[in-house]
Amino acid sequence: MSNVIVKGKKLWRIPSRGKVKGVCAGIADYFEIPVRLVRVIVVLSMFFGLFMFTLIAYFGLAFVLDEMPRDMANQGEKLPSAGELLDNLSAELNGGERQLREMERYVTSETFSVRSRFGQL
Repeated sequence: MSNVIVKGKKLWRIPSRGKVKGVCAGIADYFEIPVRLVRVIVVLSMFFGLFMFTLIAYFGLAFVLDEMPRDMANQGEKLPSAGELLDNLSAELNGGERQLREMERYVTSETFSVRSRFGQL
């Protein structure tokens, strides 16, 4: 079977991360997007009049694409969950907010006022 190869990347089926045959997981891995997004797109395409086309494309890809070797599937690092990403973002924003408050406190203080007047002399 042949796989799609672009810029050193291959399109594989990843049954270990998939629900049916691993096609959505393979597409998500190839395009580096969340698997849930691909699954939502597939389900929505089925509801909006592309039911037969989606089924034929899905099972056609399931037949054409090779299964990703287990050693390659295990090499990928675990991606952080959405909750972990939001926690990291929140921590970074809180750190930036803290720095901004300290700078604001200094700029509005008497020390800054005195130093800026000495600097103008």
